Amino acid sequence: MNKKHFVYILRTERNTLYCGYTDDVEKRFEQHKEGKGAKYTRANKPTEIVYTKEFETKNDALKEEYRIKHKLTRIQKLKLIEEYQNSLEA
Repeated sequence: MNKKHFVYILRTERNTLYCGYTDDVEKRFEQHKEGKGAKYTRANKPTEIVYTKEFETKNDALKEEYRIKHKLTRIQKLKLIEEYQNSLEA
């Protein structure tokens, strides 16, 4: 059985974005909501998952997480989220 690897973006109560990596998006989201996730989400409570993308390897997922966190502007992240959400509606 192959393990799945995901990059996800959460929206917080303050309307900020948090990007992370996991092998189980729903479980990780619950951890964040319970204050057991990243330091950032303990101070900025997440309200919803706004983006997910699956990868075949952990390395690929971590590269994408880095790209989103460190290379994209907030506007680019919002566009990525919008495109993702539009693809779900199609």
